[in-house]
Amino acid sequence: MKLNDFISSVPNELANIELLGITNDSRNVKSGYCFVCIVGSASDGHDYAEKALQNGASVIITERDIGIKNQLIVADTHKAYADGCAAFFGNPADKLKLIGITGTNGKTTVTYLVKSVLEQLGKKVGLIGTIKNMIGDVELEAKNTTPEPYELHGLFKQMVDSGCEYCVMEVSSHALDQKRVNGLNFAVAGFTNISQDHLDYHGTMENYVGAKKKLFEMCDCGVFNADDECVDMLMENIPCKKVTYSVNNSVSDYIAKGVVCHSDGVVFELIGDSVINRIKLKTPGKFSVYNGLCAASMVMSLGFSFESVTAALSKSTAVKGRAEVVPTGRDFTVIIDYAHTPDGIENILSTMREIKKGRLLALFGCGGDRDRTKRPLMAAATAKLADFVIITSDNPRSEKPESIIDDIVVGMDGFNVPYEVIVNRADAINWAIKNAQTDDLIVLMGKGHETYQILADKTIHFDEREVVADALSSLDNIGE
Repeated sequence: MKLNDFISSVPNELANIELLGITNDSRNVKSGYCFVCIVGSASDGHDYAEKALQNGASVIITERDIGIKNQLIVADTHKAYADGCAAFFGNPADKLKLIGITGTNGKTTVTYLVKSVLEQLGKKVGLIGTIKNMIGDVELEAKNTTPEPYELHGLFKQMVDSGCEYCVMEVSSHALDQKRVNGLNFAVAGFTNISQDHLDYHGTMENYVGAKKKLFEMCDCGVFNADDECVDMLMENIPCKKVTYSVNNSVSDYIAKGVVCHSDGVVFELIGDSVINRIKLKTPGKFSVYNGLCAASMVMSLGFSFESVTAALSKSTAVKGRAEVVPTGRDFTVIIDYAHTPDGIENILSTMREIKKGRLLALFGCGGDRDRTKRPLMAAATAKLADFVIITSDNPRSEKPESIIDDIVVGMDGFNVPYEVIVNRADAINWAIKNAQTDDLIVLMGKGHETYQILADKTIHFDEREVVADALSSLDNIGE
């Protein structure tokens, strides 16, 4: 690849330089590489340009003159990096039908539902998202919800080489703001919902919504949740075709009626243009109806028939860490869910409240180095719906867990619900299991699919399923 393969108006002395690689990390630079200086939230790539040259970089792409040789100044290095990575891998995304999902909650579940439906319709599908990346049935580790451009386009190439026709991917607000998906064209993009999240990065809800909206400026068809209060803002002045789905709005393109929640799933009628079919999903709750509606609407927007899509949707399996029932063999139930926003907590606890027989025990914490303002809001959402609350740690990162919990406890004011503070998350889960009563429903919120915990100085293995199993084993030993 030559520099002028992805950047126009390159000076003659640089245009025909043959590039052997491209990176935004000076530690990865080798002889013949292009190093792109990215200004991030924690560091500035321009500070590492000299190091990149020492490591053998042939070209340094910058946003300002830093007085080094083989420097090319561009207006936006984020865009240049995304375009360069695409060119380096031969623009593989052009050979795929891209399906993007954005929103605060539900993105992961919708991607899995879309992949499942398309595969039942005979298509080979790649997946990029929070839990893992997939190329057909092959699973790969996921570092970010939406990868950095080099990894992203590398995944696209692997998908094309393995015969994938479609790629369904979660598209985060960070990725959209940082132009990681710059230059991509999505056949269809879906919107789940928006509630407060990531304000530590975006600053305001307006900026957060604005970042999400960028996805619908780069797609052929946008599929929107008509019941979300932000939908009009997202749909305003965008060039794509618009399709809507709803539970409450009877003028939407696709509507769910007759919703009936069970402990093992939810049943509803999906109504399209003069057609109707009965759907059963294996994850309980009204939020599950919205996820199913979004997935079905997106696949139908790709040109597949109503009958085939709805039939396949009902055969789709549940997603790990999303209202996941943990086997206990006891007279109480344990649920693991990824809920980590006020809206996500309200969704899962409202659902569990409908199906509980005994008490509803809710355990949660809040992530460190993230939006502090949502911590009391998450507490209030929990206190409003639970019969007992256990406040603990999540991924504290560089913050002290006790300080995070202090922010959380503020939101408990004004509620009469009893609560217990147990800083160590494993101890908190053990306490919940030990104190469970007949017919109790225990909901462990925040970690979901994660099998680790991020502390100040290290990341440790932490799988809540294993913690629950150990707690149950301890109960057995006590009884011996």
